[in-house]
Amino acid sequence: MIDSVGKPDLIKLERSFYSKNAVRLSIDLLGKYLVHSMGDKELIGKIVEVEAYMGISDKAAHSYNGRRTERTEVMYGEEGHAYVYVIYGMYHCLNVVAARKGIAQAVLIRALEPIKGMDIMAFNRYGDTKKELTKKQMINLTNGPGKLCKAFNITKEYNGEDLTGSRLFLCRDKNQEDKFDIVETTRVGIDYAEEAKYFPWRFYIKDNPYVSVRV
Repeated sequence: MIDSVGKPDLIKLERSFYSKNAVRLSIDLLGKYLVHSMGDKELIGKIVEVEAYMGISDKAAHSYNGRRTERTEVMYGEEGHAYVYVIYGMYHCLNVVAARKGIAQAVLIRALEPIKGMDIMAFNRYGDTKKELTKKQMINLTNGPGKLCKAFNITKEYNGEDLTGSRLFLCRDKNQEDKFDIVETTRVGIDYAEEAKYFPWRFYIKDNPYVSVRV
């Protein structure tokens, strides 16, 4: 298996990058890079799909109506930290805390395009694969929030992780501007959220094959 050609020249995003509402941050996160540094090994994925959760007024958000629990406490904290939770008792989801302390907004990372460390991602997702991955297996590595967390080995251990730190962090490519079309549509799997399920707060890079659900 060969990693993507032309590894980007990455610069870590600073805290100030995250100091905006979740919708704006969602759009700005597209085309940025998630990096998981594990000693001498490194996993990199390009963010291609996100969802915004706008906090206390958003019926789809865990913090809706000021709900505050041990699980959601990190959402109320400093921007630029990871909010990691478990769905269906088995799948982890990685979110980026947005805005500022006390606002309780976050962005769900829904899909990544694998850039570096695909052998490790494949092992994490599929086990000890001795054969070259099929095209379908490659696409399925990171084209969903639970899939990308498994591929990147992101667990609840990373809940509250400072994304400006040295273990799990986000970057931009200093040599390349973000040039792509963005699709704006409704979020996925939130039928419980009444009118909020119709809000167009999911964003993805048009025509990217790693997007989880296209319209």
